[in-house]
Amino acid sequence: MSTPSLTQKPRMTFWQIWNMSFGFFGIQFGFALQNGNASRILGIFGADVEHLSWFWLAAPLTGMIVQPIIGYYSDRTWTSLGRRRPYFLAGAILASGALMFMPNANLLVSLLPPLYVGAGILMVMDASFNVAMEPFRALVADLLPSDQRTLGFSIQTFLIGLGAVIGSWLPYIFAEFFGVSKDGGDGGVPDNVTLSFYVGAVTFLIAILVTVITTKEFPPDEYSKEDYKKEPSKKGLQQIISDFAGMPKTMKQLGLVQFFSWFALFSMWVFSTPAIATHVYGLQPDDHTSGTYQDAANWVGIIFGVYNGVSAIYALLLPTIALRVGRKLTHAISLTAGGIGLISIYFIHDPGMLIVSMIGVGIAWASILAMPYAILAGSIPARKMGIYMGVFNFFITLPQIVNGVIGGPIVKYVYGSHAIYSLVMAGVFLLLAAFCVRFVEDKDDLVKA
Repeated sequence: MSTPSLTQKPRMTFWQIWNMSFGFFGIQFGFALQNGNASRILGIFGADVEHLSWFWLAAPLTGMIVQPIIGYYSDRTWTSLGRRRPYFLAGAILASGALMFMPNANLLVSLLPPLYVGAGILMVMDASFNVAMEPFRALVADLLPSDQRTLGFSIQTFLIGLGAVIGSWLPYIFAEFFGVSKDGGDGGVPDNVTLSFYVGAVTFLIAILVTVITTKEFPPDEYSKEDYKKEPSKKGLQQIISDFAGMPKTMKQLGLVQFFSWFALFSMWVFSTPAIATHVYGLQPDDHTSGTYQDAANWVGIIFGVYNGVSAIYALLLPTIALRVGRKLTHAISLTAGGIGLISIYFIHDPGMLIVSMIGVGIAWASILAMPYAILAGSIPARKMGIYMGVFNFFITLPQIVNGVIGGPIVKYVYGSHAIYSLVMAGVFLLLAAFCVRFVEDKDDLVKA
């Protein structure tokens, strides 16, 4: 691959973009294992349903802190590995270790109760995921010209979906097709889940290495050009605060869309297992250990794999759809499909029919992972791509933090511990997000929808 230039970014081949984004396959493989099994693991260790959202606060809190910092420093880093790649590699090593430890938190019971050990490992895992993930968004914007940006984020989304399908389905596959035990013994994590986390750790590291080895970044002399001298540089936190205060108008407009979208997603990830176990399988809210509960949790992994599989396929269609109707309308339609899908779960009592609901969720998920970034990148100066992609993460983490604080009490006191209503609320929030897209300004959309 020829050395790229900031002033005239060359078009990249499909496989160059694929390799550049392949690390996201590993990241989402790990995220899928966490999303599909963390509530189950914490429940086994003693967490009540109304407390689950509090433990899940680890993810958005670490993301809110870590991503802007990583974005700031990755804008200013140059090593023999380049600008963004050192962070990919460091995050992958840390995340792989956390994936290994998560299902084994009960082994450290002599130090702390396993529930708190598990919550601590969850926080370390999320911090590591964020270290590896944040620079990937900036890398696409760094290297691709505007007319390939939607394709770049769509390929990322396809790989995210592919990794998530395999990661979500792995516990079920190990149990049903390879005979790995679904019984973790007295208070332990089932063997099929533990083995899945081990495989996820190895996959995460290998996928990141593919990107690190195959992708070249801009050389140091490119960063000294005029575009990178336009304003005096500030240091660390001062610069992050300054950039946050001066964020582009498009980012502010997308912020409301992101708030509703990620509030909804957080509800789905945290409460799908208890909601489906009680509403579809007919279990009591305090049943976390029965065989039927494990079957319900395994099925949640399957349907999470379905929505990620749908997102992988739909992601490949996004560039074509966006070219025809515009990025904004594409995103609004996709979010609407997700809202309808989540609301429909309330009317389902056959586990197999949940697959239909997840089709809509998958369409929304693909768009959430691609279109806001494709819209945003056109409004960000090149010299600040990393920091602003990190700052944009505030609009992802803040709604999750709000949900994490109030979601559990709402389920307990408003919904009477019936988590299904949290999924209905999530669907309504996706519909609100779709409505708010109309007010977003997309500066370089080829179709002004």
